Amino acid sequence: QLELVESGGGLVQPGGSLRLSCAASGGTLDYDAVIWFRQAPGQEREVVSCISNRIGSTHYANSVKGRFSISADNAKNTVYLQMYKMTPKDTAVYYCAADPRGYCFGSDYQNYRNLEHWGQGTLVTVSS
Repeated sequence: QLELVESGGGLVQPGGSLRLSCAASGGTLDYDAVIWFRQAPGQEREVVSCISNRIGSTHYANSVKGRFSISADNAKNTVYLQMYKMTPKDTAVYYCAADPRGYCFGSDYQNYRNLEHWGQGTLVTVSS
């Protein structure tokens, strides 16, 4: 059974950087897509970024494009989300999920709502 664990969240000042990790065990991410989502208080869960380990493509939500970078280390079975130039609007619980279909399906959360393998989330707070 594939298990995902996020880490790296915390408190960061506006303009700062943070790197999140999504580590997998019990299975491989080599052919999956891995998606980072976030959910702010009182708001719906949204897609942040996606990487297809199957074909090496990436996708970013417009709100993070140019500031966030997603990458994968297949040897470590881990996907990273590097976040730069962070703003208070980035404050949320960040989740990762694995998609065995292997491809990124854009920014519509409905395209991913049936995924089975999710991490428990890591809290990111951007505040001075």
